Amino acid sequence: MLDIIIWIVIVALFIASFAGVIFPIIPSPLVLWVGFLLYHFVINADELTVWFWMGMAVLTVILIVADVIANSYFVKKYGGSKWGERGAAVAVIIGSFIIPPFGILIIPFLTVFVIETMQQKTSKEAIRASIGSLIGFLGGAVAKVVIQLVMIVWFFAAILF
Repeated sequence: MLDIIIWIVIVALFIASFAGVIFPIIPSPLVLWVGFLLYHFVINADELTVWFWMGMAVLTVILIVADVIANSYFVKKYGGSKWGERGAAVAVIIGSFIIPPFGILIIPFLTVFVIETMQQKTSKEAIRASIGSLIGFLGGAVAKVVIQLVMIVWFFAAILF
């Protein structure tokens, strides 16, 4: 009976990790790790190998870095300033609380536009940088989903095969 409850919690954690894509305040990597550790310490401590744990550590670093790099890269690529990059990163978090889930798209767009306009950029340049923030967020979100899926599939493959 306890195993069933733990499995329900593990699956719920894996599902919740995807909520972190829309609500950046939810630490997706941590949520995934809690699921892995629950399995390891409560269900079977011998099944997950050192290779699994090392792989998860590497993928966790990639998961965290992918989001930051994608946002920064695209804001910069589309002509945004350092302040625009930083503003977009903060605005994604704030936007997740304001009209979710659309706030994570609208608030960073508007924030980058305002910041770039304050930096004496033309409206066209500011809109271009704002579009870069949208592309960066969406690119980071896709990367996060793919990496999280790889982590979850690897976990199930490790315990089933």
